[in-house]
This record gives sequence, structure tokens and C-alpha cells, in this order.
Amino acid sequence: MLETLYRDAGTARLLPRPLRGRTRGPVFVAHRRPGPGKVVSPRDMCPDTGLARLSHEARALMDEHTAVRGPGTGWDLHEYRHSTLTHLGEQVTSLLMLMAKSRHKKPENVRRYFKPSPEAISELTSLLAPGSTRR
Repeated sequence: MLETLYRDAGTARLLPRPLRGRTRGPVFVAHRRPGPGKVVSPRDMCPDTGLARLSHEARALMDEHTAVRGPGTGWDLHEYRHSTLTHLGEQVTSLLMLMAKSRHKKPENVRRYFKPSPEAISELTSLLAPGSTRR
């Protein structure tokens, strides 16, 4: 199944570099081979170098750099991806656009990731304040 991946112009200008000459295997790989006992799908391994897809190493790096209460307490890539929905939602992006961006099929699945900040709620509330010029 093919999926369209949306990126901004800066990414679009840089992406041809790592794709140049590639005909198989993951494009972004970790800088070292998976450790002993790590089960990695052949699809996630570069057949030329034996290096694993970057996401396997990125998971550990993400936890290491965001953990507050020790190893295993940091963000995972899934949480990081969905924090984008919160930021877009706070900029008053429609639910349909949030669903398109996240590729969710059901609105209730998107809603659970959208957690507006107290500042965003305060700004929204101020729209109805007496004397508000934005009404």
C-alpha cells in the first residue's frame, strides 16, 4: 500500500541526497548494528550494510533525552508524532485537517491526542469577553 508523506519545502529540497542511487532497503539507518538478542525484521535491515532502520535507535535516543524519572519514562516516537496534533489544534486547525495529517479514520481517535494548553483555553475564553474586538 502506498501512502503520501507530506513534508515542508526544506525537507523536499534535502530528501534527494539520501535517495540518490538507492534501489532497496531503508533510507535512514542507525549508525551501528542492532545488539545481540534484538529481533529486527529483514524489511527493517539494510541489505548492503546490515544496519537497522533509524527508528529502532531513535526510540532509545528519544527516551534517553526526554526521560525525567529515569530510563523508560521519556517520550516515545508515537507520543512525539501526536504532539504535533496538539500544536496544530491550538492554532485552530479543523478536525478534518487533523485527521488528514495524522491519517486517522475516526474523529474520536484524533481527539484523544489533542490536549489544548491552559493558555489556549484562556485565549479561546477571551473571545467571548465583554469588549472583545475579535467577536
